[in-house]
Amino acid sequence: MGDGTTGKLVIIGAGGTGGHMFPARAFADEMRARGWKVGLISDHRGLRYAADFPAEWKEEVRAASPNFRKPWALPGVAMKINAGIRRAARIMDETRPALVAGFGGYPAYPALAAAKRRGVPIIIHEQNAVLGRVNRQFATHAKLVASGFKRLDRLPAGAAHMPIGNPVREPIIAMRDVPYPPTDGKLTLLVTGGSQGSSIIGDTVPLAVADYIPASLRGRLKIVQQVRAEQMEGVRNMYRRAQVDADLAPFFPDMPERLASAHLVVARSGAGTVSELAVVGRPSILIPLAIAMDDHQAANAEALVDAEAADMILESNLYPKLLGALIAVRMEHGDDLRIRAARAKAVGTVTAARDLADMAERVAEL
Repeated sequence: MGDGTTGKLVIIGAGGTGGHMFPARAFADEMRARGWKVGLISDHRGLRYAADFPAEWKEEVRAASPNFRKPWALPGVAMKINAGIRRAARIMDETRPALVAGFGGYPAYPALAAAKRRGVPIIIHEQNAVLGRVNRQFATHAKLVASGFKRLDRLPAGAAHMPIGNPVREPIIAMRDVPYPPTDGKLTLLVTGGSQGSSIIGDTVPLAVADYIPASLRGRLKIVQQVRAEQMEGVRNMYRRAQVDADLAPFFPDMPERLASAHLVVARSGAGTVSELAVVGRPSILIPLAIAMDDHQAANAEALVDAEAADMILESNLYPKLLGALIAVRMEHGDDLRIRAARAKAVGTVTAARDLADMAERVAEL
């Protein structure tokens, strides 16, 4: 662990999933561009997403998610968390950060708890429309709670809140000026399942397209679909039998370009996905993850649904017939697709990382 530069230090606490780490990475890039040093504290789960994280140093601490349905495991969880807090506190004693920024997930807990004990100023960024459990615990102690959406449920009374949007990746921002594609030829349907993929989306979309979209429209469709490896053969065979042009892969490294070339997107409604759809400006059908904590994905989706830029189908209603009919209705009306694309773009923001860095610097100067 070393200093690297002579600027002030911000320690970022984040982890667990890419949904926490990607916005933290955008913030780190902005802070480093301003001459700040950046340190990252996370656990082994978070560090899986941090191979190219822009930090002078990265430290692994112990963290765990308490499961109150398994009370016999709680003492062990508490021991891990306390060990993580002690380690994070020692790091802060050594490095003297000017600020700690929390981006959610239980791997962020040790850094935030240690900052509270050491009197280091805290800011929080919540990506979802429902304040996560770790961020909720520190919201009233934080100097500022920034959020990805104007709506922020579960915010404690007295917390200082400012909606700024979600920091998104530069390759996504670069697609914002790509015009909506023409609708008089092939129509591209982009299907993703979030960073972890989705078996239910992988199962349902091919049936919806093959059985419930008119043949005249099927002939114009180009499907670009993220498919789990174990589903690949079945999905490919179904599209082949339906004579639908399909490009299938477990992961698309050029997702920003794929998003920009899409006429309609079927996706989960994680905070990052919703924010990227808005930045690029593409209409969508959103399927919230039913087991998401506090049903936050449904709350996220409402940002685009309320703007009349997206439709939402709950998992409990995700039937091939309903999905196929909705895809057909949307794809058969090019003018409406363009209008919905413009509505999505109208609620997108590309300044979140800059705005959060501005706030961070103000807090550090108090």
